[in-house]
Amino acid sequence: MADTQAILAALRPVQDPELQKSLVDLNMIRNVSVENGTVKFTLVLTTPACPLKEFIVEECKNAVLPLPGVNAVDVEVTAETPQQKALPNQQGIDNVKNIIAISSGKGGVGKSSVAVNVAIALAQTGAEVGLLDADIYGPNVPNMMGIGEVEIKVDKTGGQDILQPEFNHGVKLVSMAFLIDPDQPVIWRGPMLNGIIRQFLYQVNWGELDYLIVDMPPGTGDAQLTMAQAVPMAGAVIVTTPQTVSLLDSRRGLKMFQQMGVNVLGIVENMSYFIPPDLPDRQYDLFGSGGGEKTANELDVPLLGCIPLEIALREGGDTGTPIVVAQPESASAKALVSIAKAIAAKVSVAALA
Repeated sequence: MADTQAILAALRPVQDPELQKSLVDLNMIRNVSVENGTVKFTLVLTTPACPLKEFIVEECKNAVLPLPGVNAVDVEVTAETPQQKALPNQQGIDNVKNIIAISSGKGGVGKSSVAVNVAIALAQTGAEVGLLDADIYGPNVPNMMGIGEVEIKVDKTGGQDILQPEFNHGVKLVSMAFLIDPDQPVIWRGPMLNGIIRQFLYQVNWGELDYLIVDMPPGTGDAQLTMAQAVPMAGAVIVTTPQTVSLLDSRRGLKMFQQMGVNVLGIVENMSYFIPPDLPDRQYDLFGSGGGEKTANELDVPLLGCIPLEIALREGGDTGTPIVVAQPESASAKALVSIAKAIAAKVSVAALA
């Protein structure tokens, strides 16, 4: 009968596909036991959103089953999300492990839709997720998240005003929209913008989060500088469309993050093609094709995925029930879930590098 050491030896060649290291050496195999021919152990992944979870479990079973006396393998899967390391001049957020910026070079490319759906998709895997709407001048995320006009709660803690985030679809949310009237414009210069973003980072009761998704305003301005300088960021995701004008601006946004020392996790191509609701087997390249892949190759960053343009995707944002919730089997929802898992995988690699 195989013992614990024999089981660990059999599992040692099995590697985490992203980290390219042994699961045993990474301490991802724990609580090994053998009873009546059944081997049990816990597989501790680096994210609950691991895109290769089933593959890793199958590899583990295949490694252990040939051992003498083993009739079955029972794998319990859990996750411990690693935390990003802060630079000396940066201040992390208590109990927030990874901060991810969703950004774009220009407006109108669906950046907020991507941020909302990625946040919800990560929460659906079991991760603790927060969403910070850093688009101070155009805070539309609450509407997309199905949160209407609310009076945000403020607690006094240690002489500071601590905001209580709203919650829906498994995600905690803070937005400028909670602090102003619906039609009230925000007419602020840079220092005030910097102040409110820092308040949203450090004076919100975020609790314990695996991921804080930050919906950035378009462009390369004050909000991006504040985020890059203030907090340890797990990385940035650049959203574009296949259209040449969008791609040109996305390159500038991507280069800005790289110059600020922020890891660019990859590019997301939104509105890749249009799927008519009455002809679901057809697709039309309304904004061109292949631009995201070409740009990713030229800039040597990953293409995280391509999202089709479906009417249901727009409807989900308008009604407050995003497509990963409303129509999880749609092509857009599947693409967004895949992108969320790819982001989580790359964040884990960066944290453990």
